[in-house]
Amino acid sequence: MPRHDALKRSVPAQGGDDRIPMKLIGSIIAVGSLAFVGILTETVMTVLFPELMREFNVNTSTVQWITTIYLLVVAATMPLSSYLSRRFTFRALFLAAVALAVVGSLIMIVSHQFALILLARVVQGVGSGVATPLMMNIILEQSPRSKVGRLMGVGSLVITVAPAIGPTVGGAISSVLPWRAIFVIVIPIVLLLSLPVGLACIRQSHPTQEARLEPLQFIAIVLALGGLIFSLNQSGVAVGSAVSGDGSSAVRPAMLGVAALCIGVGSLLFFGWSSKRSFSPLIRLGWLHDRVVRLHLLPYLLLPIVGIGFGYVITNVAQMSLGTSAFLAGVLVLPGALIGAFFAPIGGMLYDRFGPVRPILGALGVATIGPILLLAFSMHLTPVTLAGFYFIFGLGYSLGYSNIMTNALSRIDRVFTPDGNAVFQTSLQFGGAVGTALFSTLLGVAQAGAGAEGSATFRRATAVGGAWTFATMTIICVICLVSLIAAFRTAGGHGAQVARD
Repeated sequence: MPRHDALKRSVPAQGGDDRIPMKLIGSIIAVGSLAFVGILTETVMTVLFPELMREFNVNTSTVQWITTIYLLVVAATMPLSSYLSRRFTFRALFLAAVALAVVGSLIMIVSHQFALILLARVVQGVGSGVATPLMMNIILEQSPRSKVGRLMGVGSLVITVAPAIGPTVGGAISSVLPWRAIFVIVIPIVLLLSLPVGLACIRQSHPTQEARLEPLQFIAIVLALGGLIFSLNQSGVAVGSAVSGDGSSAVRPAMLGVAALCIGVGSLLFFGWSSKRSFSPLIRLGWLHDRVVRLHLLPYLLLPIVGIGFGYVITNVAQMSLGTSAFLAGVLVLPGALIGAFFAPIGGMLYDRFGPVRPILGALGVATIGPILLLAFSMHLTPVTLAGFYFIFGLGYSLGYSNIMTNALSRIDRVFTPDGNAVFQTSLQFGGAVGTALFSTLLGVAQAGAGAEGSATFRRATAVGGAWTFATMTIICVICLVSLIAAFRTAGGHGAQVARD
């Protein structure tokens, strides 16, 4: 399908008026700020793990569930966004996300039991899982045709910047205030900015439908995503235990990891099978028959492994290999995050002006240089070079990442846009969870048996683990480039065939 015709079907015509409506800008600000706060708290908590372990008297494998359960809930909620978009109005979904964000923050503020903290993270995860796809659906449905790329770039700020600055924000706030102050700050932002602006600006662009929720499909996708992420988590625990010489402790997590993997894969296959046979599937998957769309979906899944995983890798390599403080380690991600805030909309503008090929491939080519340089200098890094090479990756990533989804969704019928958005957003969350699990495992394996933290051998082992992670990042980036080159060649060949016909 030619890109022009597909884009024409995906984005509503504006009668020749390409101005961006003020109410659309207000809607993006309202829902975007809500989604930003949700994603920000996801990575803020990782810096607070040592403090939380002391307060609640839990170990590392237990405290990490504060992040893992949040990611599981977000990943499980996002597939519902297609059904929710068809069944409920944008305003109703927005108000639900606001209520969940506030209630979750209140529970975090008053709770002094670890189980209640996990409950709060579940509530917040549902809110974030509703808000982020809602923002993208509003942009895709209501943007002027010639501005969809830049507005998707603005929307991607939420996705790329919030996880990047989370460690910095968490380190800064926790250094001067109790960690609960983070959630005290969240509530006024939601109630005084997001809520009033959203009520004034959010409008409905399509009628609701009598869509039905298929319980078995929802359970299947929850088990699939939860099983795969839990499998990665337990596999990392097992490998770390085995490498450290404690083989007996590795048996149980290894068995749990294999069982979770079987459940995850089996549930995913069942979900795909049942979706084809359902009258009203949870997510309509027919649009995935387009090979070009699938070749876009792969890098959209893989790149967050690198993009979100960088937040973990930089802060840990900086502290455990270079000997920086937690605050400085968090600050090192700021340059890359700030460049993302500036260049994501510019990447969308380049897409609108030049089409998808050069803006996407050029940006990802630049992004790939970052991990290549980090790999080349991995044993001789300084805080400045660590931040500088990440800056290069952040520049390319912010310029190109959101355009991948924009271009993929431009090829499918507008009626299936919520389904495509749900799959792409779920892939992003899953990729981010994979990145943290994968890179923490690589660092843990390298550090096993290397002596006490802070010793010269431990620092060198961490640097070696960093080299492994940077090599993995480079491979992922290259795979993404190859996939997108194949997508554009396929799309070009299809367009030529249509012209001959």
